[in-house]
Amino acid sequence: MNANRFVLKKMAAALAAAGFMVIGALGGSHILASAAPASTRSLAAVSHPAAALPIQGMADFANIVEAYRDSVVNIRTSAMARTAAVPGPEQGRDGDPFFEFFRRFQIPQPNGPRQGMGSGFIISADGIILTNAHVVQDASEVTVKLSDRREYKAKVLGSDAQSDIAAIKISADRLTPVKLGDSKSTRVGEWVLAIGSPYGFENTVTAGIVSATSRALPDGTYVPFIQTDAAVNPGNSGGPLINMRGEVIGINSQIYSQTGGYQGLSFAIPVEVASKIKDQLIRTGKVERGRIGVAIQEVNQSLAKSFGLERPVGALVATVEEGGPAAKAGIEPGDVIMVVNDKKIERSSELPPAIADIRPGESAKLEIWRGGARKTLSVKIGELKSDKVAKADLGAEHGRLGVAVRPLSPEERRSLNLRGGLVVEQASGAAARAGLQEGDVIVSVNGTPVRDAAQLRSAVAKAGQQVALLVQRGDGRIFIPVELG
Repeated sequence: MNANRFVLKKMAAALAAAGFMVIGALGGSHILASAAPASTRSLAAVSHPAAALPIQGMADFANIVEAYRDSVVNIRTSAMARTAAVPGPEQGRDGDPFFEFFRRFQIPQPNGPRQGMGSGFIISADGIILTNAHVVQDASEVTVKLSDRREYKAKVLGSDAQSDIAAIKISADRLTPVKLGDSKSTRVGEWVLAIGSPYGFENTVTAGIVSATSRALPDGTYVPFIQTDAAVNPGNSGGPLINMRGEVIGINSQIYSQTGGYQGLSFAIPVEVASKIKDQLIRTGKVERGRIGVAIQEVNQSLAKSFGLERPVGALVATVEEGGPAAKAGIEPGDVIMVVNDKKIERSSELPPAIADIRPGESAKLEIWRGGARKTLSVKIGELKSDKVAKADLGAEHGRLGVAVRPLSPEERRSLNLRGGLVVEQASGAAARAGLQEGDVIVSVNGTPVRDAAQLRSAVAKAGQQVALLVQRGDGRIFIPVELG
C-alpha cells in the first residue's frame, strides 16, 4: 500500500446538507452513586435508574501487544503507476464538497515504478494473511516482512474491491496466527488496539475506543464498519483491530480526514465480513453477492408520518428495476422494507449488506409496509455483478509475466468466436513494457492455446528469456514478444 494517502470516493450531497459531526472522548472515570452527595444521588436515581456502574481496572494493553507481536506483518508492494492522475485535496470535484474527506491511505505518484506499503495479519499457520484490497491493488510484486525480519514474496490469492478485502499467502514456517473474535458482540465504548506500520514505523500500537458499530459510509460498499478513535494513519491499512480479550474484531481500512492524516475517525471492516470474503476468494476466486434491484432512501420523521409509521424505520423503495427480482416479487415504489429473513431493518443502510449476504438463487422473506399495513413477500435473490472479477491471478513466479487475467465469459467467447483465452485485467512489469494492454485477450503462448490461468503459468514457466503471446485486440490479432528476463 502506498505510504501516502489516496482520496477514496465521493460522499452524498445529502450528507453535506445534513452535516457530519461526531463528538467523543477517550474515556472517563465512573462515579459510584454512594460517593455522591444526597442531592446528586436523588437526581441520578430519577434520570438514570441503573446508572451506578462498577469501576474497572485499566486495560492490559502490554500483554495483548506481546501476544500479537509476531502476528502482524508489514507489506511492501511494487507496481507501475497509472497514467491517469487522481485529484488531490486541492483539486476536489464539482458539487462534491466531501470528496477529500474519506481516504484510503494512498496518493498518486508520477509515472514509473511505484512503491506501496501497508499492514496485514496472519490468520493460519500455513501462511494466509488478511489485508486490504487497496494495499495490493495493481501490485506486480508483494513482499511480506515478519517481526523477526524474515521477508517473503507473497502470492495474491484474491482481492475484492467492494469490501476492500484481500487474501495473500507466504510459504514460511514458525508462524503465529491471530485469534479471530466476534465483532457482533462489540459494544460502543469498549477499548480497542490498532497495530500496523504508519508511515513505515513497523509494529506501531495505538489505542482508542469503539465510537460506533454498523456504520454505513457513502462509498458504495456493503460493509457495516466499526468506527473507532484509535489513531490510524497511512501504513495502518490492513492491520488488525483488537479488543481487550485479545481477539481481532476488524481490519483497519479507512479514515475520515480533511488533511489526509488521523483526525479522530477511523473505520475498520468487521472480521466476520472479512472471513466470509476470504473464504469465497480462496474457494472460487470471486465473491457472490445478492441483489434485488431497488433504489432506496432513508425514512425520516416526515416520511414516517406520511406513511403512517409510528417512527422512522426501514428502507424506503424509491425505484424498482424493471424485470428485476424485486419487481417479479411485487415490490413497488413507496414500499418500506422493514424485515429481511427475520432481520429487522432499522435504517436504509442496513438493507444492502443484508441482501448482499444472501446467496444468489435463494429465496428471501421480506416484510414491507404498504398502505398502512404490513405485508410479507417472497423474493428470489439475484446476483450482483462486479465490474471486474475479484481474483487477481498473476502470472507465474510472482508476476514474471506481470499480468492479472480472467477467463472469458460465455458471452465474450461467442462474440469473439473463441474457444478459450484470457482477458488481461492488469498489465505491469514485462508485459506492460512489451505493450500488453488491459482488455487484450491472450489466445496462446508460444503457439500453445491457453484457457485458464494455470495453463498460462505453466507455459510461462517452461519459457526461456522470451515468450511470444498471440493476442486478440479488438477485431484483429497480433503477436507480442515479451522479454521475461
